[in-house]
Amino acid sequence: ENLFVWTRFVEEELSNISMPDMKGKEGRFQYTITEVKITELNLTHADLRFIPDIGLLFDVQNSSISLTFNRRILYWFFYDTGNINASAEGVNINTALNLIRDDEGRLKINNISCDANIAKMRAKFSGTLGRVYDFLGRVLTTGMRFLLNQQICPALNHAALVHVNSLLETIPVRTEVDQFIGIDYSLIDDPVVTSRSLDMNFRGMFFDLSQQNVSLVNYAVEPVIREYDRMVYLALSEFFFDSGMFSYYTAGIFQLKIVNEKMPKDLEMLLRTTYFGAMMMLNPALVDAPMSLQIAVNSPPKTTIKTSGATVAMTANVKVMVLPPGQPPVQMSSMTMVLVLITETVSSSRFKIFSNQSALESLALIPLQAPLKTMLQMSVVPLINNWTKTGVRIPLADGMDFVEEVVEYHNSRSSSRKPQSMILPPPCLVWCSWG
Repeated sequence: ENLFVWTRFVEEELSNISMPDMKGKEGRFQYTITEVKITELNLTHADLRFIPDIGLLFDVQNSSISLTFNRRILYWFFYDTGNINASAEGVNINTALNLIRDDEGRLKINNISCDANIAKMRAKFSGTLGRVYDFLGRVLTTGMRFLLNQQICPALNHAALVHVNSLLETIPVRTEVDQFIGIDYSLIDDPVVTSRSLDMNFRGMFFDLSQQNVSLVNYAVEPVIREYDRMVYLALSEFFFDSGMFSYYTAGIFQLKIVNEKMPKDLEMLLRTTYFGAMMMLNPALVDAPMSLQIAVNSPPKTTIKTSGATVAMTANVKVMVLPPGQPPVQMSSMTMVLVLITETVSSSRFKIFSNQSALESLALIPLQAPLKTMLQMSVVPLINNWTKTGVRIPLADGMDFVEEVVEYHNSRSSSRKPQSMILPPPCLVWCSWG
């Protein structure tokens, strides 16, 4: 696919080559050649491969180019015009692209080396004196071959350094995800080119839009991809997801207040029963006041990725409050909630709570475990799913997209959700590939 795309790009650039007019005199002949146009390129023997430590090599061997141009020829008192069809054969083009990271973290073509030559060129005349002019073809094709040789590399140089780099500049390296966080896709260093792959290390870090200089320290070991069967592989470590959770945390998103119609009736009744004695001792009027739960995550959530899927663990402080009308809220209890959300769809969870005040109260909270878990499944989990369901945009140039993706979870052993395999080092990661 890469070869096809690049070949089509080269064909398009070469077909737009502008050739200068030719004028000359050979014996009794005076000639003028105008409107030179490339009508067909046959780059059938093309190859695109990696050059270790340099970049990409596009190699064309033994291909052909068809051209057409107009002639005006004066021979003694005879004046003739007509069309000439010509073909360049044995076309060889060798182009090497050196890839680097620019100052903003984008991929960039730093320089290009090009060598092009045409083995031979043929021309066929038409018109009244076509056969008479055949011997003139050697002169014309020699000049045309020289001019065409001189035009190929400058055209490809301009295409790579101007057109391709302009396309690469459309790739976003720092963009907003939503109204709370953004993501940094910039390259950390220059691409590493081996004989089999082009490896690029992206920062892959989310950030709080209101505190863009505050970031999570990356302690993850860099993952290594050892498979080459598909066109593109993208490895995401736990840091990628942790930085997103950290950014949402610093943005103050992980806070929730459940009151009035948001409070399930069964849970409200259970809370009133649990804290009935305490409310009577404080103020009997509190018994009929509305109740609320205030949930605030007290540290950034942590992601764990295994072959079985992903989990997100978070610890939050839960306060049970009574809201007497016209009076300050009264806190009835403070407890710690540990919630582990399981799988990429956050479809299930593990849950436990314990009191921040006493072990005895922790025992009293046991009846609240099941209803609180149900309530969280109905409120917190959909909230997190809503933040994450749209995903983030993979940095691509305008007009490009990935298809036929495969998503797999890995730890220190190779395993997958679909029939693919890969050997990875110990760091856990999500591996995505496109055919």
